[in-house]
Amino acid sequence: MNSNITHDYIREFLWEMEPKDEGLIRELEVEAEETDVPIIPLEVKSFLTTVLEIKRPKRILEIGTAIGYSAIVMSQYLADSGKIDTIERNPKMLVRAEENIKKAGREQCIRIHEGSAEDILPQLEGPYDFIFIDAAKGQYHLFFEYSKKLIAEQGIIMADNVLHKGMVAKNRYSIPRRQRTIHKRMRNFLWDMLYDEDYKSSLLPIGDGVAICYKKS
Repeated sequence: MNSNITHDYIREFLWEMEPKDEGLIRELEVEAEETDVPIIPLEVKSFLTTVLEIKRPKRILEIGTAIGYSAIVMSQYLADSGKIDTIERNPKMLVRAEENIKKAGREQCIRIHEGSAEDILPQLEGPYDFIFIDAAKGQYHLFFEYSKKLIAEQGIIMADNVLHKGMVAKNRYSIPRRQRTIHKRMRNFLWDMLYDEDYKSSLLPIGDGVAICYKKS
């Protein structure tokens, strides 16, 4: 699959080099590929799990559950007695996520909040040690503002798909008109994140683009 961010041969090399999971994680990867359900690609998963291995968070917030793949992966890197709150509004995804989380035996540490993130985020209480944003791309700026209120000191916020198939890096007039609002909003989000003096942030051209920011003490 062409990401318009890195060359296909580089992505293929990374996928070939990356150690493969077994069991349910691998089953979900195959299912997602066959049914075209969006999950984080292997190189993003590798980066995410490396960060979590270092951080070992006690509390994780995920915005965008989908089929529960990322939540299950992240749950393997929680500190003892750690918990994950994850938000999903799509009823069909919710059913699959609940099934997969139960199958993984992670229902005690992963809690799904049903509804839109805009409604649920104001109801949550922090602090969270790690927040993963992977939901509606046009709402990333809003999600980031809520995340800043919920993240702990020295916490990490990570957002996936921030380059939107490379379109965010292009001139807005060179992309389809229907994509220009998302393009503008994503650029505003990235600017605000990178220039927020309370955070040390970086933008990485892996997968469909990953942004990561660390809240300074």
